[in-house]
Amino acid sequence: MTTVDPVPQTVDPVPPTVDPAPPPPMRLRELVFGAARAAAVRAAVRLGVADALADTPMTVEDLAAAVKTQPGTLRRLLRALTCQGVFTEHPDGTFAHTEMSRLLREDDPHSLRYIALWCTEPWTWDVWPKLDEAVRSGRAVFEDVYEKEFFTYLNEEAPESAYVFNRAMTTSSRQSARDVADLLDLQGASSVADIGGGQGHVLASLLERHPTLNGTLLDLPGVVDNADPRLRDGGALSPRVRVVAGDCREDIPVQADVYIIKNILEWDDDSTRRALANVRKAACPGARVVVIENLVDDTPSMRFTTAMDLLLLLNVGGAKHTRQSMVDRLTDAGLVIGEIRPVNAYLHAFECTVPA
Repeated sequence: MTTVDPVPQTVDPVPPTVDPAPPPPMRLRELVFGAARAAAVRAAVRLGVADALADTPMTVEDLAAAVKTQPGTLRRLLRALTCQGVFTEHPDGTFAHTEMSRLLREDDPHSLRYIALWCTEPWTWDVWPKLDEAVRSGRAVFEDVYEKEFFTYLNEEAPESAYVFNRAMTTSSRQSARDVADLLDLQGASSVADIGGGQGHVLASLLERHPTLNGTLLDLPGVVDNADPRLRDGGALSPRVRVVAGDCREDIPVQADVYIIKNILEWDDDSTRRALANVRKAACPGARVVVIENLVDDTPSMRFTTAMDLLLLLNVGGAKHTRQSMVDRLTDAGLVIGEIRPVNAYLHAFECTVPA
């Protein structure tokens, strides 16, 4: 087992130079410069600063040589980031990792590298200034800017952004898959279907946890074509898996004891209603339906989730749910809601059953 030596503690970090609780005028100034913070994180990721920084502190000159930048401008970037707790500067002028900066590394098991890139992709800088229009009209403005529907644009015009999106979703799914497997008691179930399950990381974790369970992965053709290798032909779990290419908003040709619907009910209301109606139509009486979502009224993750909620409005006309709005949609679909439980710090599971 590989171990990583801790960062030497021979010197104390430089004390923060910003007031941890600034007065309202300064706080507002910081808020309106939020784009600078996001841009600084994006620049650090694209330059590979976190990957180049060793487990021991480095001078800005050595770090600049490693990432091929000017030392003076790199120091300015690092200064902006250390104010936010991303990297830290020691009294001798060297820079070291913090818990946050390590999350920008490609090789960190909890890496948020691709999430950071996804939330700061070039198209985001074009649509954020039109948020007032989206709020006024209640609809997405992405097509007004790019003359194409969001995912069509990504796949046809912005392959690099599409790649970042896929990596970000894969990262998020992998990191939460184990938490979902830990939460769900599938004793007595013989089959599980992951609806809109992406590459199938949640499904794979459940099948590994329950060796007698059979599973189905349903998602769009271009998504399931890149399913987790464990689920594809020749994979360790493939004898117990069926991979179905399809759109859950159109049809769900899958019967199972348990249906998992994770982080996909964020479209416009009509699409959400159609997807839930299709689950209701496909499922037999007594089947379980487990809906897993971020909630905008979940205090620990509220700052992130409310921001993502606004981004969904801009790009696809979608929305994150409150607990009540999710309950309303599940009830309208004819599902009987049981427990609502936290999966981890930012996800909740709605346990439902299909009535007789």
